[in-house]
Amino acid sequence: MNTLTLLIGYLVLINGIAFLMMFIDKRRAKRHAFRVPESILFELAILFGSIGILLGMFAFRHKTRKLRFTLGIPVILLIQAMLLVLFLTTVGKVTFL
Repeated sequence: MNTLTLLIGYLVLINGIAFLMMFIDKRRAKRHAFRVPESILFELAILFGSIGILLGMFAFRHKTRKLRFTLGIPVILLIQAMLLVLFLTTVGKVTFL
């Protein structure tokens, strides 16, 4: 397997987990059950699961009133996008223009 295939596989996996955790937390919130700590959700976002968290926010209408999520997750995503472009242009030898 090459680096790009592994990277894509990782991104799909971590974002799927992040999306699932948003679903679980929303369901637990409705049931007044033990919640997923926000720190775990942010850790998933930092581990490149920010797309899954963002999609979960809007799909489940969850954490959309919390400024730390509505601003923080997009900022994390922007930084990650820049890091991915940097990685792909230096290590992956991909040109974007």
